[in-house]
Amino acid sequence: MANNYALSGPLDKLERKLDRLFGQEIESGADVKKAKVKKQNTIQKSSKQRISQSCKKIKRGIGDKLEARLDKLFGQEVSTMADKKCFVGTQQVKRTTNLNKNFSYKDENPQNISLYTGTFDTIDKEGDDKTSLLGIEHKNKDLFRKTWIGRFSPTTGAFVTQKNSIYLYSGIEADYNLGPINISPSFSPGYYEAGNGKNLGSALEFKSEIKIGVDLFKNTNLGYSYSHISNNDWGDVNPGSDNQTLNFSKKF
Repeated sequence: MANNYALSGPLDKLERKLDRLFGQEIESGADVKKAKVKKQNTIQKSSKQRISQSCKKIKRGIGDKLEARLDKLFGQEVSTMADKKCFVGTQQVKRTTNLNKNFSYKDENPQNISLYTGTFDTIDKEGDDKTSLLGIEHKNKDLFRKTWIGRFSPTTGAFVTQKNSIYLYSGIEADYNLGPINISPSFSPGYYEAGNGKNLGSALEFKSEIKIGVDLFKNTNLGYSYSHISNNDWGDVNPGSDNQTLNFSKKF
């Protein structure tokens, strides 16, 4: 007999009596609906229990504990090698963090290319090493890491001076936005070749830089930067070089 889920009461009683009369299993529309709801609740409860189980029984070594602390420090999802081996049935169990603290994000225009020009060795005591420079720099905003001290991203670039000095570098840069104003400190180790220019004492040189920029139009920025390059006294000599540039960047 067909079941009508919409009606109950007298109709259900009639269905039960007819089922008894014809020797069938007693089952009205209300009974079927009740059984269906009970089954769904059981499945949901079972699923929640599986998901809520943790990996407390998994032994974590020193490496796993260190990895977990680093994940928490950088606001990442805590996922150690031990966690990756933890399964409940066919479902992997992981701890999750607040989505607002996610370590990375997608940007509509993640690629950032900067062209810059300015003066190499601005503070030139001898007066024979000061020259102009021209450079290019790239950042990918999809690789940003959001931490409690700011957002960081890898940066890679190079510049050449009028005296054929070359500097290739790759490091990290932080971004702090104050409305249309952007402040970006960075640190980058790099390879330096003096050419006909200033001898900085070592092929390995470190560049610390601070940039201040203003958003001109959508996805474009104009800024000023001041940087210092030195070898931390690891070379034969360490005269260093202070530089200043004007930067134009474009997102795409």
